[in-house]
Amino acid sequence: MRLVFAGTPQVAIPSLDALVASRHEVVAVLTRPDAPSGRGRSMVPSPVRLRAQEHGLPVLTPRSPRDALFLDELRALEPDCAPVVAYGALVPASALTIPRHGWVNLHFSLLPAWRGAAPVQHAIMAGDEVTGASTFLLEAGLDTGPVYGLLTETVHPSDTSGDLLARLAVAGAGLLVATLDGIEEGSLVAVPQSTEGLSMAPKIDGDDARIDWRRPALSIDRLVRACTPAPGAWTTFRSERVKLGPLVPAASGELPEGLAPGALLVTKKAVYAGTATAAVRLGLVRAHGKKEMAAPDWARGVRIEPGERLGEDG
Repeated sequence: MRLVFAGTPQVAIPSLDALVASRHEVVAVLTRPDAPSGRGRSMVPSPVRLRAQEHGLPVLTPRSPRDALFLDELRALEPDCAPVVAYGALVPASALTIPRHGWVNLHFSLLPAWRGAAPVQHAIMAGDEVTGASTFLLEAGLDTGPVYGLLTETVHPSDTSGDLLARLAVAGAGLLVATLDGIEEGSLVAVPQSTEGLSMAPKIDGDDARIDWRRPALSIDRLVRACTPAPGAWTTFRSERVKLGPLVPAASGELPEGLAPGALLVTKKAVYAGTATAAVRLGLVRAHGKKEMAAPDWARGVRIEPGERLGEDG
């Protein structure tokens, strides 16, 4: 089949590579326009654009997939199907009907669970032990289309969203190719999503990633892992924002009990913070304007005083 692939971030690259290596023909790649990045706010192309150029593929970067010029370009390409992986913009109805077999989306959850922009992060925050990926026919609703195929993936206790998403991106690429093969052969029919097990996964912003030390250690651990690497879980220390990497629950008897929420305890080799339940051992710490470092190195640098705590300003 003639394909126009739509995707933008790094997580979409395994699918693009797999499609280029498949029996199908990728005739063009659709991605979001170059965006400002870094301290200098210089314009940077998307990871998918860079990989598409490495493959020698034409790249389309409309400001909006509603643009009339883009729709004309899409029609001229005469695609049989448009596979999508994290494109980052809503595909309008005017574009959905152009490919003969529609737009087939690879979504990183077991639909109808975790519809939305952040399925992997929400799965980790919820404590799901199993998640997966789905291919489905894109329609006007948010991740509501009928499903072609599923795969499952175990969520490991130490998984960050980056870890889990990396595995799903590779496994999902195979699922996407198999789905397109089945569509071309006529052996695969999309099945409407179940009406049970529906949950939503809206985008996680900076406010959502703030640690509330009054919550149980298990909840805080899940939040930090879900927000690693993005948007980055954070707290405050001396009224300045501090980002934290994954935490380690303190073992029984490892330190005195009764550490108050947010209270800090520094030993020669570790830094502990209190929660509503057991204390946790801090891993990597990144203070504002500083490089990421191990918690004991951070503690020595700031010289934590007795009684100081995290999140003390709210």
